[in-house]
Amino acid sequence: MRIAALLVAICIIFGSVSARADDVAAAQGVIRAQEQAFARDDAAAAYSYAAPAIREIFPAPDIFMSMVQNGYAPVYRHRSFEFGESRSDGNWISQHVHIIDANGEAWEALYTLEQQSDGSYKITGCSLLKPGREV
Repeated sequence: MRIAALLVAICIIFGSVSARADDVAAAQGVIRAQEQAFARDDAAAAYSYAAPAIREIFPAPDIFMSMVQNGYAPVYRHRSFEFGESRSDGNWISQHVHIIDANGEAWEALYTLEQQSDGSYKITGCSLLKPGREV
């Protein structure tokens, strides 16, 4: 009986880890899709990955794209864009991304994403960090 209870507990634990891994993979897919939309200058596609709160601040794809071009140049154009550590907490995921910008300088981006009522993830924010300062 104890063995059966232990096996059930192990299945529940590993099931939770797998679900979190699936959520992180889904969130990374959203970030990657937006990154690729930026590379194609596809404002509508890039905007589609923004959470409703971001869409309220930037009410049109061209306004959103202009903000990214002017305020997040390393995200918009870069040489390298690699996922780092991620964390999951309920319906929120934070994802670090290591970026080498077009000039060869290193940056760290911290994305936050929230799971929507339809199960998809949308980007709620991105903070760009450089040693010694925050952009």
